Amino acid sequence: MSSSTSTPGSELNGIRVLVTGATSGLGATMTAALAEAGARVMVTGRDQARAEQAAEELGPPVIPCRLDVRDERSVAACVARAHDAWGGIDMLVNNAGIGMRTVNPRFLSEPQPFWEVTPAGFRDVVETKVVGCFLMARAVVPPMLRQGGGRIVNISMNERTMVRGGFVPYGPSGAGVEALSRVMAADLAGGPVTVNILLPGGGTRTGMVPDDAPAEVRARLLDPAVMAPPIVWLASDQAAGVHDRRIVANEFDPATP
Repeated sequence: MSSSTSTPGSELNGIRVLVTGATSGLGATMTAALAEAGARVMVTGRDQARAEQAAEELGPPVIPCRLDVRDERSVAACVARAHDAWGGIDMLVNNAGIGMRTVNPRFLSEPQPFWEVTPAGFRDVVETKVVGCFLMARAVVPPMLRQGGGRIVNISMNERTMVRGGFVPYGPSGAGVEALSRVMAADLAGGPVTVNILLPGGGTRTGMVPDDAPAEVRARLLDPAVMAPPIVWLASDQAAGVHDRRIVANEFDPATP
């Protein structure tokens, strides 16, 4: 897929991956899994210091970059940094997102109707998740097409979360990502760039659930590590040509993906 140099014993052989929202939560878990499997990874986030710290902890295959996915200038600069460092990008993981706690810290115990959500809160969540996915894919796909291949993985959520009462704007942002992913896959059908959707399959222990959530809710939260096997598989030779798939991480079986 790329002109990267193979590392002995590395499953992913130096594949070049850019992960958005990679300094915490699911992004940090996927970044670590990809790096451990032999990928070269760019860890990105709005805070440069956190990105640098994360890269330092993971070692030489990982490089940091400050990135605000809502801003096309920031997107262009980060993609350019990846091209300068590696000569190209083989895989984009669109993970950056903002949870419900930013618009309603008690969204589980005291759900807020959509008309009480502030316009600024709505815009921030949707622009980070949906507009961010669009801007990132728009920046990486043309060079991927020129280099003859590439992969995009958009991180999503359960369908019932998308339509759950009190979940504006988080739910609609997930629905937007899924629709965008399907259109992207249709536009790229038959070509060398693939698009797939990956979701955990439930809430995760990433700090997005309020501290006052019921014990039974917290007990059902998934370990973020559930994302590791499918994201490594999607970056591997085994997933070459896999396109327009919706993969649920806690149901993933490498033998029958």
